[in-house]
Amino acid sequence: MTRITESLSISQARKLVLLSQRVPPFKQAGSSLDATLSVIEHLGYIQIDTITAIQRAHHHTLWNRNPQYLTSHLDELMLSKQIFEYWSHAAACLPMRDYRFSLPRKQAIASGAENHWYHRDEKLMKWVLNRIAKEGPLMAKDFEAKGKKTGEWQTGPVKQALENLFMQGKLMIPYRVNFHKAYDLTEHVLPDHIDTSIPGAEEYARHLVTRYLQANGLGKASEITYLLKNTKALVISVLQELESDGELFQTSVNGNNYYVLPASLELLDKPLARSQLKILSPFDNLLIQRKRTLDLFGFDYNLECYVPASLRRFGYFALPVLWEGKLVARMDCKADRKNAHMHIHHLALESGLAKTEAFALALSKELLPFLKFNACRNITLHRTSPSYFKQELARFV
Repeated sequence: MTRITESLSISQARKLVLLSQRVPPFKQAGSSLDATLSVIEHLGYIQIDTITAIQRAHHHTLWNRNPQYLTSHLDELMLSKQIFEYWSHAAACLPMRDYRFSLPRKQAIASGAENHWYHRDEKLMKWVLNRIAKEGPLMAKDFEAKGKKTGEWQTGPVKQALENLFMQGKLMIPYRVNFHKAYDLTEHVLPDHIDTSIPGAEEYARHLVTRYLQANGLGKASEITYLLKNTKALVISVLQELESDGELFQTSVNGNNYYVLPASLELLDKPLARSQLKILSPFDNLLIQRKRTLDLFGFDYNLECYVPASLRRFGYFALPVLWEGKLVARMDCKADRKNAHMHIHHLALESGLAKTEAFALALSKELLPFLKFNACRNITLHRTSPSYFKQELARFV
Protein backbone atom coordinates (compact mmCIF):
# COMPACT_ATOMS: atom_id res chain seq x y z
CA MET A 1 0.00 0.00 0.00
CA THR A 2 1.38 3.42 -0.96
CA ARG A 3 2.14 5.64 2.01
CA ILE A 4 2.32 9.42 1.88
CA THR A 5 4.76 10.88 4.36
CA GLU A 6 6.01 14.40 4.98
CA SER A 7 9.47 13.21 6.01
CA LEU A 8 11.80 10.24 5.83
CA SER A 9 14.55 9.32 8.25
CA ILE A 10 18.04 9.21 6.77
CA SER A 11 17.96 5.43 7.11
CA GLN A 12 14.67 5.23 5.18
CA ALA A 13 15.97 7.59 2.50
CA ARG A 14 19.12 5.53 2.00
CA LYS A 15 17.09 2.33 1.78
CA LEU A 16 14.78 3.91 -0.79
CA VAL A 17 17.74 5.09 -2.87
CA LEU A 18 19.59 1.76 -2.74
CA LEU A 19 16.55 -0.33 -3.62
CA SER A 20 15.70 2.04 -6.45
CA GLN A 21 19.29 1.76 -7.68
CA ARG A 22 19.17 -2.06 -7.41
CA VAL A 23 22.33 -2.27 -5.36
CA PRO A 24 22.95 -4.69 -3.75
CA PRO A 25 21.33 -6.66 -6.60
CA PHE A 26 18.24 -8.80 -6.40
CA LYS A 27 17.47 -11.94 -8.38
CA GLN A 28 15.94 -11.28 -11.80
CA ALA A 29 14.08 -13.58 -14.16
CA GLY A 30 15.39 -14.50 -17.59
CA SER A 31 18.91 -14.86 -18.92
CA SER A 32 21.93 -12.96 -17.66
CA LEU A 33 21.76 -10.84 -20.81
CA ASP A 34 18.11 -10.06 -20.08
CA ALA A 35 19.12 -8.96 -16.59
CA THR A 36 21.76 -6.61 -18.00
CA LEU A 37 19.25 -5.00 -20.35
CA SER A 38 16.76 -4.70 -17.47
CA VAL A 39 19.34 -2.81 -15.40
CA ILE A 40 20.14 -0.39 -18.23
CA GLU A 41 16.45 0.24 -18.97
CA HIS A 42 15.70 0.81 -15.29
CA LEU A 43 18.64 3.11 -14.55
CA GLY A 44 18.26 4.99 -17.84
CA TYR A 45 21.98 5.12 -18.60
CA ILE A 46 25.33 3.54 -17.78
CA GLN A 47 28.31 5.87 -17.92
CA ILE A 48 31.16 4.79 -20.20
CA ASP A 49 34.68 5.51 -19.00
CA THR A 50 38.18 4.82 -20.26
CA ILE A 51 40.13 4.37 -17.00
CA THR A 52 41.50 0.82 -16.72
CA ALA A 53 43.00 0.70 -13.23
CA ILE A 54 40.42 -2.02 -12.71
CA GLN A 55 37.65 -3.26 -15.03
CA ARG A 56 36.13 -0.26 -16.82
CA ALA A 57 33.34 1.62 -15.06
CA HIS A 58 30.49 0.61 -17.38
CA HIS A 59 31.24 -3.07 -16.80
CA HIS A 60 31.78 -2.53 -13.07
CA THR A 61 28.48 -0.70 -12.59
CA LEU A 62 26.52 -3.42 -14.37
CA TRP A 63 28.32 -6.27 -12.60
CA ASN A 64 27.36 -4.81 -9.23
CA ARG A 65 23.69 -5.10 -10.24
CA ASN A 66 23.91 -8.37 -12.16
CA PRO A 67 26.31 -10.91 -10.62
CA GLN A 68 26.09 -12.99 -13.85
CA TYR A 69 27.16 -10.03 -15.98
CA LEU A 70 29.66 -10.67 -18.78
CA THR A 71 31.71 -7.92 -20.41
CA SER A 72 30.43 -9.15 -23.78
CA HIS A 73 26.88 -8.13 -22.86
CA LEU A 74 27.19 -4.50 -23.94
CA ASP A 75 28.53 -5.54 -27.35
CA GLU A 76 25.68 -8.05 -27.73
CA LEU A 77 23.04 -5.50 -26.77
CA MET A 78 24.58 -2.91 -29.09
CA LEU A 79 24.66 -5.31 -32.05
CA SER A 80 21.06 -6.39 -31.38
CA LYS A 81 20.10 -2.70 -31.29
CA GLN A 82 18.63 -2.81 -27.80
CA ILE A 83 20.94 -0.09 -26.50
CA PHE A 84 22.78 2.82 -28.10
CA GLU A 85 25.57 5.19 -27.21
CA TYR A 86 25.03 8.88 -26.67
CA TRP A 87 25.54 11.58 -24.09
CA SER A 88 23.68 11.58 -20.80
CA HIS A 89 25.58 13.79 -18.34
CA ALA A 90 28.61 12.06 -19.91
CA ALA A 91 29.25 9.40 -22.56
CA ALA A 92 26.82 6.58 -21.84
CA CYS A 93 24.96 3.50 -22.98
CA LEU A 94 21.22 4.16 -23.07
CA PRO A 95 18.19 1.93 -23.73
CA MET A 96 17.06 2.06 -27.37
CA ARG A 97 13.45 2.43 -26.20
CA ASP A 98 14.40 5.92 -24.96
CA TYR A 99 16.03 6.94 -28.26
CA ARG A 100 13.61 9.75 -29.09
CA PHE A 101 14.46 11.49 -25.82
CA SER A 102 18.02 11.97 -27.08
CA LEU A 103 16.66 14.01 -30.00
CA PRO A 104 16.13 17.38 -28.23
CA ARG A 105 19.83 17.62 -27.44
CA LYS A 106 20.84 16.46 -30.92
CA GLN A 107 18.53 19.04 -32.45
CA ALA A 108 19.94 21.79 -30.21
CA ILE A 109 23.52 20.93 -31.17
CA ALA A 110 22.71 20.64 -34.88
CA SER A 111 21.00 24.04 -34.88
CA GLY A 112 23.77 25.72 -32.90
CA ALA A 113 21.47 26.44 -29.94
CA GLU A 114 23.80 24.31 -27.84
CA ASN A 115 27.53 24.39 -28.47
CA HIS A 116 29.64 21.29 -28.84
CA TRP A 117 33.17 21.37 -27.46
CA TYR A 118 34.79 20.73 -30.85
CA HIS A 119 35.15 23.27 -33.65
CA ARG A 120 32.65 22.61 -36.44
CA ASP A 121 34.37 22.18 -39.81
CA GLU A 122 31.35 21.84 -42.09
CA LYS A 123 33.38 20.99 -45.20
CA LEU A 124 35.28 18.21 -43.44
CA MET A 125 32.09 16.93 -41.81
CA LYS A 126 30.41 16.66 -45.22
CA TRP A 127 33.39 14.75 -46.61
CA VAL A 128 33.42 12.36 -43.64
CA LEU A 129 29.66 11.80 -43.91
CA ASN A 130 29.94 11.05 -47.64
CA ARG A 131 32.68 8.49 -47.09
CA ILE A 132 30.65 6.64 -44.49
CA ALA A 133 27.57 6.75 -46.74
CA LYS A 134 29.58 5.10 -49.53
CA GLU A 135 31.77 2.70 -47.53
CA GLY A 136 29.71 1.81 -44.47
CA PRO A 137 30.89 1.91 -40.81
CA LEU A 138 34.31 3.51 -40.33
CA MET A 139 36.55 4.28 -37.37
CA ALA A 140 38.65 7.39 -36.92
CA LYS A 141 41.76 5.36 -37.79
CA ASP A 142 40.23 4.50 -41.18
CA PHE A 143 40.73 8.10 -42.28
CA GLU A 144 44.13 9.48 -43.15
CA ALA A 145 45.54 11.65 -40.39
CA LYS A 146 44.79 15.24 -41.35
CA GLY A 147 45.85 18.34 -39.52
CA LYS A 148 47.14 19.02 -36.02
CA LYS A 149 45.59 17.48 -32.93
CA THR A 150 43.88 20.07 -30.71
CA GLY A 151 41.59 20.39 -27.73
CA GLU A 152 41.56 18.95 -24.22
CA TRP A 153 41.81 15.34 -25.48
CA GLN A 154 44.26 16.14 -28.31
CA THR A 155 41.99 14.86 -31.05
CA GLY A 156 42.57 15.28 -34.76
CA PRO A 157 40.22 17.15 -37.13
CA VAL A 158 38.61 13.97 -38.54
CA LYS A 159 37.86 12.63 -35.06
CA GLN A 160 36.36 16.00 -34.18
CA ALA A 161 34.22 15.90 -37.33
CA LEU A 162 33.03 12.38 -36.45
CA GLU A 163 32.13 13.45 -32.92
CA ASN A 164 30.30 16.54 -34.14
CA LEU A 165 28.24 14.42 -36.51
CA PHE A 166 27.62 11.90 -33.74
CA MET A 167 26.46 14.55 -31.29
CA GLN A 168 24.17 16.09 -33.93
CA GLY A 169 22.57 12.69 -34.47
CA LYS A 170 23.71 12.18 -38.06
CA LEU A 171 25.98 9.30 -37.04
CA MET A 172 25.56 6.53 -34.49
CA ILE A 173 27.91 3.90 -33.10
CA PRO A 174 26.86 0.41 -34.23
CA TYR A 175 29.74 -1.32 -32.41
CA ARG A 176 33.21 -0.92 -30.93
CA VAL A 177 36.39 -2.88 -31.61
CA ASN A 178 38.90 -2.91 -28.76
CA PHE A 179 37.01 0.06 -27.35
CA HIS A 180 37.44 2.05 -30.60
CA LYS A 181 34.18 3.44 -31.96
CA ALA A 182 32.82 2.59 -35.38
CA TYR A 183 30.55 5.26 -36.89
CA ASP A 184 27.68 4.69 -39.32
CA LEU A 185 24.73 6.65 -40.67
CA THR A 186 21.94 6.86 -38.12
CA GLU A 187 19.39 5.42 -40.54
CA HIS A 188 21.55 2.31 -40.89
CA VAL A 189 21.74 1.74 -37.14
CA LEU A 190 18.24 2.53 -35.86
CA PRO A 191 15.74 -0.34 -35.75
CA ASP A 192 12.75 0.19 -38.05
CA HIS A 193 10.24 0.22 -35.20
CA ILE A 194 11.86 3.02 -33.19
CA ASP A 195 9.83 6.20 -32.79
CA THR A 196 11.91 9.12 -34.10
CA SER A 197 9.42 11.90 -33.38
CA ILE A 198 10.94 14.69 -31.31
CA PRO A 199 9.17 15.00 -27.94
CA GLY A 200 7.73 18.32 -26.99
CA ALA A 201 9.38 20.29 -24.20
CA GLU A 202 6.91 19.23 -21.52
CA GLU A 203 6.99 15.57 -22.56
CA TYR A 204 10.79 15.64 -22.48
CA ALA A 205 10.79 17.20 -19.00
CA ARG A 206 8.30 14.60 -17.73
CA HIS A 207 10.57 11.89 -19.07
CA LEU A 208 13.55 13.36 -17.21
CA VAL A 209 11.56 13.57 -13.98
CA THR A 210 9.98 10.13 -14.01
CA ARG A 211 13.09 8.28 -15.21
CA TYR A 212 15.23 9.94 -12.55
CA LEU A 213 12.83 9.31 -9.68
CA GLN A 214 12.21 5.69 -10.68
CA ALA A 215 15.95 4.99 -10.78
CA ASN A 216 17.00 7.07 -7.78
CA GLY A 217 14.07 6.95 -5.37
CA LEU A 218 13.99 10.64 -4.59
CA GLY A 219 15.44 13.77 -6.13
CA LYS A 220 15.60 17.53 -6.48
CA ALA A 221 15.28 19.60 -9.64
CA SER A 222 19.03 20.33 -9.55
CA GLU A 223 19.77 16.59 -9.43
CA ILE A 224 17.29 15.68 -12.18
CA THR A 225 18.87 18.28 -14.50
CA TYR A 226 22.48 17.53 -13.53
CA LEU A 227 24.73 18.72 -16.40
CA LEU A 228 21.74 19.00 -18.74
CA LYS A 229 21.69 22.46 -20.27
CA ASN A 230 18.58 24.63 -20.56
CA THR A 231 16.28 22.19 -18.76
CA LYS A 232 16.00 23.34 -15.14
CA ALA A 233 13.21 25.93 -15.47
CA LEU A 234 10.97 23.55 -17.40
CA VAL A 235 11.69 20.63 -15.05
CA ILE A 236 10.77 22.79 -12.05
CA SER A 237 7.49 23.71 -13.75
CA VAL A 238 6.73 20.06 -14.52
CA LEU A 239 7.58 19.01 -10.96
CA GLN A 240 5.12 21.55 -9.61
CA GLU A 241 2.46 20.40 -12.06
CA LEU A 242 2.95 16.72 -11.21
CA GLU A 243 2.81 17.52 -7.50
CA SER A 244 -0.39 19.50 -7.97
CA ASP A 245 -1.92 16.53 -9.84
CA GLY A 246 -0.87 14.11 -7.08
CA GLU A 247 1.52 12.18 -9.35
CA LEU A 248 4.39 12.90 -7.00
CA PHE A 249 4.92 14.69 -3.71
CA GLN A 250 7.62 16.28 -1.61
CA THR A 251 9.25 14.78 1.43
CA SER A 252 11.93 16.06 3.77
CA VAL A 253 15.19 14.27 4.60
CA ASN A 254 17.49 15.94 7.12
CA GLY A 255 15.89 19.30 6.33
CA ASN A 256 16.28 18.90 2.56
CA ASN A 257 13.18 18.63 0.36
CA TYR A 258 12.99 15.93 -2.29
CA TYR A 259 10.39 14.80 -4.79
CA VAL A 260 9.17 11.19 -4.64
CA LEU A 261 6.86 9.06 -6.76
CA PRO A 262 4.15 7.65 -4.45
CA ALA A 263 4.67 4.09 -5.71
CA SER A 264 8.37 4.26 -4.79
CA LEU A 265 7.55 4.28 -1.10
CA GLU A 266 6.33 0.71 -1.41
CA LEU A 267 10.01 -0.20 -1.62
CA LEU A 268 10.34 0.66 2.06
CA ASP A 269 8.32 -2.49 2.83
CA LYS A 270 10.89 -4.64 1.03
CA PRO A 271 14.08 -5.99 2.61
CA LEU A 272 17.49 -4.49 1.85
CA ALA A 273 20.45 -6.90 1.82
CA ARG A 274 22.42 -4.73 4.23
CA SER A 275 24.99 -7.38 5.07
CA GLN A 276 26.00 -7.77 1.42
CA LEU A 277 29.03 -5.61 0.75
CA LYS A 278 29.61 -4.02 -2.67
CA ILE A 279 32.76 -2.39 -4.02
CA LEU A 280 31.51 0.43 -6.25
CA SER A 281 32.86 2.24 -9.27
CA PRO A 282 33.57 5.97 -8.85
CA PHE A 283 31.25 6.43 -11.86
CA ASP A 284 28.42 4.32 -10.46
CA ASN A 285 24.97 5.86 -10.92
CA LEU A 286 24.51 5.75 -7.16
CA LEU A 287 27.20 8.32 -6.43
CA ILE A 288 28.02 10.20 -9.61
CA GLN A 289 26.54 13.38 -8.07
CA ARG A 290 28.99 14.06 -5.26
CA LYS A 291 26.87 16.65 -3.38
CA ARG A 292 23.90 14.27 -3.34
CA THR A 293 26.17 11.51 -2.02
CA LEU A 294 27.31 13.82 0.76
CA ASP A 295 23.76 14.95 1.63
CA LEU A 296 22.23 11.47 1.73
CA PHE A 297 25.13 9.25 2.77
CA GLY A 298 27.44 11.65 4.59
CA PHE A 299 30.20 10.51 2.24
CA ASP A 300 32.48 13.30 1.03
CA TYR A 301 33.93 11.78 -2.13
CA ASN A 302 36.44 13.15 -4.60
CA LEU A 303 37.96 11.06 -7.38
CA GLU A 304 41.66 11.75 -6.98
CA CYS A 305 42.95 10.51 -10.33
CA TYR A 306 42.42 14.13 -11.41
CA VAL A 307 44.40 15.42 -8.41
CA PRO A 308 48.23 15.75 -8.37
CA ALA A 309 49.77 12.70 -6.68
CA SER A 310 51.22 14.78 -3.88
CA LEU A 311 47.76 16.02 -2.87
CA ARG A 312 45.94 12.67 -2.84
CA ARG A 313 44.58 11.45 0.50
CA PHE A 314 43.16 8.09 -0.54
CA GLY A 315 44.76 7.17 -3.86
CA TYR A 316 44.51 7.40 -7.63
CA PHE A 317 41.31 5.34 -8.07
CA ALA A 318 39.71 4.84 -4.66
CA LEU A 319 36.54 2.77 -4.88
CA PRO A 320 33.68 3.55 -2.46
CA VAL A 321 32.61 0.53 -0.39
CA LEU A 322 28.92 0.02 0.47
CA TRP A 323 27.98 -2.04 3.52
CA GLU A 324 24.97 -2.10 5.85
CA GLY A 325 23.28 0.55 3.74
CA LYS A 326 26.15 3.00 4.22
CA LEU A 327 29.31 4.06 2.40
CA VAL A 328 31.93 2.98 4.91
CA ALA A 329 35.34 2.83 3.19
CA ARG A 330 37.46 3.65 0.13
CA MET A 331 39.72 1.13 -1.58
CA ASP A 332 42.41 2.26 -4.01
CA CYS A 333 43.01 -0.66 -6.39
CA LYS A 334 45.12 -1.52 -9.39
CA ALA A 335 44.74 -4.74 -11.35
CA ASP A 336 47.98 -6.15 -12.74
CA ARG A 337 46.32 -8.24 -15.43
CA LYS A 338 49.59 -9.59 -16.86
CA ASN A 339 50.33 -11.30 -13.57
CA ALA A 340 46.68 -11.78 -12.52
CA HIS A 341 47.40 -9.84 -9.34
CA MET A 342 45.25 -7.24 -7.59
CA HIS A 343 47.02 -4.53 -5.59
CA ILE A 344 45.07 -2.70 -2.89
CA HIS A 345 47.35 0.26 -2.42
CA HIS A 346 45.26 1.88 0.29
CA LEU A 347 42.11 0.81 2.13
CA ALA A 348 40.74 3.67 4.22
CA LEU A 349 37.84 3.20 6.63
CA GLU A 350 35.39 5.98 7.39
CA SER A 351 35.67 7.29 10.95
CA GLY A 352 32.18 6.11 11.89
CA LEU A 353 32.83 2.45 11.08
CA ALA A 354 32.83 0.62 14.42
CA LYS A 355 32.20 -3.06 13.59
CA THR A 356 35.55 -3.57 11.92
CA GLU A 357 35.71 -7.34 12.40
CA ALA A 358 32.30 -7.88 10.77
CA PHE A 359 33.29 -5.49 8.01
CA ALA A 360 36.54 -7.37 7.40
CA LEU A 361 34.61 -10.63 7.03
CA ALA A 362 32.07 -9.06 4.62
CA LEU A 363 34.86 -7.48 2.58
CA SER A 364 36.82 -10.73 2.35
CA LYS A 365 33.74 -12.49 0.94
CA GLU A 366 33.22 -9.84 -1.75
CA LEU A 367 36.90 -9.71 -2.68
CA LEU A 368 36.75 -13.23 -4.14
CA PRO A 369 34.22 -12.45 -6.91
CA PHE A 370 35.77 -8.99 -7.33
CA LEU A 371 39.16 -10.58 -8.09
CA LYS A 372 37.57 -12.97 -10.59
CA PHE A 373 35.70 -10.12 -12.25
CA ASN A 374 39.04 -8.34 -12.71
CA ALA A 375 40.82 -11.46 -14.03
CA CYS A 376 43.03 -11.67 -10.95
CA ARG A 377 43.88 -14.65 -8.75
CA ASN A 378 45.99 -13.11 -6.00
CA ILE A 379 45.89 -9.98 -3.91
CA THR A 380 48.31 -7.75 -2.00
CA LEU A 381 47.08 -5.31 0.62
CA HIS A 382 49.71 -2.60 0.95
CA ARG A 383 48.27 -0.13 3.44
CA THR A 384 45.17 0.52 5.54
CA SER A 385 43.88 3.48 7.50
CA PRO A 386 43.80 2.89 10.40
CA SER A 387 46.93 0.73 10.16
CA TYR A 388 45.69 -1.96 12.60
CA PHE A 389 42.96 -2.97 10.15
CA LYS A 390 45.55 -4.57 7.87
CA GLN A 391 46.08 -7.42 10.34
CA GLU A 392 42.37 -7.70 11.02
CA LEU A 393 41.57 -8.17 7.34
CA ALA A 394 44.53 -10.56 6.88
CA ARG A 395 42.73 -13.07 9.15
CA PHE A 396 40.10 -13.56 6.44
CA VAL A 397 41.95 -12.92 3.16
